[in-house]
Amino acid sequence: MTSNSQINKSTRLTDILLEVRDLRVRYGHIEAVQGISFKILAGEIVALVGANGAGKSSILRAISGILPFGGEVLFEGQPIQRLGSAAIVALGIAQVPEGRGIFGTLTVKENLRLATWNRRDRRAITANLRHVFDLFPRLAERQRQLGGTLSGGEQQMLAIARALMTRAKLLLLDEPSMGLAPMLVHEIFRILKDINRTGTSLLLVEQNALMALKAASRGYVLETGRIVLHGTGRELADHPRVKEAYLG
Repeated sequence: MTSNSQINKSTRLTDILLEVRDLRVRYGHIEAVQGISFKILAGEIVALVGANGAGKSSILRAISGILPFGGEVLFEGQPIQRLGSAAIVALGIAQVPEGRGIFGTLTVKENLRLATWNRRDRRAITANLRHVFDLFPRLAERQRQLGGTLSGGEQQMLAIARALMTRAKLLLLDEPSMGLAPMLVHEIFRILKDINRTGTSLLLVEQNALMALKAASRGYVLETGRIVLHGTGRELADHPRVKEAYLG
């Protein structure tokens, strides 16, 4: 398995997009995330896999500034733990939440433009809109349709496209395959790989461990708030402990 020390030796500081140090998240007396540390390099897809309650979603919410936490989070070398969510988004981190969180009474295009509320670069916004419609032609066809009338797969596409409209350098994706038919799951993961090929890094929380690890450059396996395994996606997919617990 790949070690953190090996990553440290083979990368430059400028390669590190996100660094999480000794992250701790508490809910009352329960410590849901127990001092984990990991890195995401520029251009990577990194997967967090584990059972329900392992702390995966709490990690994303902490990075996004939604949950208070202990420890440090650095984005492009800059500490962000004291910033609010809006400032974190402005730096280049956008979360695609579990449940999608789209606005059902707004059209597809209105949902997308809502993500640009703090931007004034109209030409760049128009270019971003063309880009997401190229990635998601189904959304282009339905841009005047209300978000609440889309299928589950289309709503997931809209949630991802909306995050891209913030000009994110890092997408945090919380269970993007949840509730989708197998064919749509494959389509969503194909699109995520396309997004990654354009230079956007992905931190992927996913219960579909096989799909996540097949897509990931590297992965971390969590159990009860701790990292218990770490390696490349292929190493983890082939690991007996992962196979037994998550791959059936």
